[in-house]
This record gives sequence, C-alpha cells and structure tokens, in this order.
Amino acid sequence: MVAPLEQAFRDHWGYVLAALIGLLGDFDLAEEAAQEAFAIASERWSRDGEPSNPRAWLMTTARNRAVDRIRRDRTLAAKTRLLDVPEAVEDDVDETTFHDERLELVFTCCHPALATEAQVALTLRTLGGLSTDEIARAFLVPEGTMAQRLVRAKRKIKAAGIPFRVPADHLLPDRLAAVLAVVYLIFNEGYGGRGDLAEDALRLGRALAELMPDEPEVHGLLALMLLLEGRRDARFRDGERVLLADQDPALWDRAKIEAGRAALDRALALHGRAPYVLQAAIASLHADEERDWSEIAALYGELARLTGSPVVELNRAIAIAEVDGPEAALALIDRLPLADYRYLHAARGELLERLGRAGESRAAYERALALTADQPERRLLERKLGR
Repeated sequence: MVAPLEQAFRDHWGYVLAALIGLLGDFDLAEEAAQEAFAIASERWSRDGEPSNPRAWLMTTARNRAVDRIRRDRTLAAKTRLLDVPEAVEDDVDETTFHDERLELVFTCCHPALATEAQVALTLRTLGGLSTDEIARAFLVPEGTMAQRLVRAKRKIKAAGIPFRVPADHLLPDRLAAVLAVVYLIFNEGYGGRGDLAEDALRLGRALAELMPDEPEVHGLLALMLLLEGRRDARFRDGERVLLADQDPALWDRAKIEAGRAALDRALALHGRAPYVLQAAIASLHADEERDWSEIAALYGELARLTGSPVVELNRAIAIAEVDGPEAALALIDRLPLADYRYLHAARGELLERLGRAGESRAAYERALALTADQPERRLLERKLGR
C-alpha cells in the first residue's frame, strides 16, 4: 500500500515542477519551492488530512514559497515585479489557475543540445521525481558525478537559451523521437531487474500519452513497455533469466498486457506504422498462447526496412527459424555485421545445436559468453554449454 503523500508525489511532482519552471524560468528555484511544498504537505496533511484538490494545494503552496524566496532576495528585484501578486490561499485556488506545462518540460529536458545521459538524468529528476542518488544508482555512477551532470545540464539550458516550449510543427517529429528514445532508454535500464525504474518509465509514457493523445508512436511506446513489463514476473526464476519460450504464462500480468494491447489499438487507429508501433505489435503476438511466427517474421521485416538495423534482422531470423527451420535462419544470421554482438553468437549457438552441429554450437556459445558481463545471462549460456 502506497502512503497518500507518496502517491501524491508520484501523481503531482512532474505537474507542479513543470508549472513552476514555466512561471519562474529557473530550474533550481522551482525545484526548491516544490520540495518545500511537499515538506509542508507532509506536516499539514498528517495533521489536517489531505485537501480536496491536492494538486492545486501543492501548486499554490510551492508558488507562494517561490514568491517569498524571490522577495527576500534583493538581487532578484526584477523577478519580484513579475510576480507581484498577493499570496494565494492554498485551499481556495482552482487547479485551472495553473497551466499543465509538463510537455514543455519534456522537450526542454530532451533538447538535442544536451548529451543523451544529461537528457535521461534531467527527465528522471524533473518529471520522474527521482533523487540524484537514485538516478546515480540506476546508472551505476557516483552520486557526485550525477550531480555534476544535472548542474551542467541546467546551466546549459540557461546559457544556450533553450526555450521552454513544445517545438514548432516542422521540428516535432525529430524532437519527439528523441523524447521517446529517452523514455525507452530509462525503461530498458529497468527491464533487466530494476522494476522501480521500469515503473518510472511507464509513468512517463502514460503522461506523454495523456499530453499527446494523437501521436501514434507515443501510444506505441507505451504499449510496448506495458506488454514487456507484463511478463516481468516470468522472466526470472530463482535469480536466473528465463527465456520467453520457457516462461510460465500464468505468471504474466494480464492487466498490463491488456492495457498494452489497448494502447496498441489506439496507435493503430491513428494509422501508426512506425518502429514503436511495430515493436508493440510483435510483443502483443508474443503474448498469444499460440504464436503466429509468420506474422512475427513479417513485422520484423517491415521494422528492418524502416530502421535498417542488423539487430532487427537478427530477430527476424530467429522468427524465420520457427517457420522455415534453423538452416534458413542461419543463412541470414551469417550475413549480419554483428561480430561483437553477444546475442548473435547466442542465437547461432542455439540454431547450430538444433542442427546437431555440437562443436560449432559450443564455439558460438563460448564466443557469446566471452562478450557477456551480465551474470544471469552468463549462467544461462553456461547451462547451454553444459548440454
């Protein structure tokens, strides 16, 4: 059971912070004011109960704290004049007083002038509400290193004059692709075991779907993440990685899978046919009791045409193995420029094993093992070698 204040933080942090940044134009001041508002809420709500409109209460409290801070700082007199408004009473403010500027914040955090790691960190910090320490642990870097990245990113936004707005229509496709890539990168970091990080990515994905309801790739990404996350409990057994073919469907989260399929239906209704929509359609087919390998292979073919990715071709080859046999798949795999990609060698080992070519299979598994640092994956490959 999530505590009410913790749930309020999850639900409202990104909204409150985005509105404050839009109002103040200052990341650090906005963040301090938002943190103060939640600290005050922790004290007052435990005593007086949660207000009828917690988001408006938090937003008003944070705005008032920011105004107080600016008025106390004589060097910011110009900003004081901009905010020369009477202090609002928290319980009397309508939520519609404040604009929802989360979308502007997403595009600011994911501006191409920022390095990818800065985009990810800033998105998790501002919209996800993660602490610097939590982000540092998620990406296996010291807290000080992550703090420096965040400081540099905020400084660059200010120094470069990166606008706090949704980009113009002609820039939106490329910029949206960067936003979705950042959210999916966060999800992938959590998919290997950090369920909390995957949930953060899902919250960001749901927020994007709410904010951009007519963008098929937004719904496609949300669908993909939900469908993959729906199989989380079946992906590990006693700390060991379980391949899809060996998973127990009874352990799948059917509610997440159905929610993923609903998001996919929305993307398809919007005529989505881009990479995230195609990947979600493939993930949906993998969740069927009887998998249609011909359709999966065809979708991978379309995805490969769009992306030109040899990794996608590798996945198509694995699907073809189920339709035309391992020899046909092996002929495709051996043409791919993925000499140092561990999954190619693991797939070759599997196909060669099915063909009864034990010596070549062992060599392929050993090559995959040499390229793998992940311990569950290493143990899986060692079990295959043991066969």
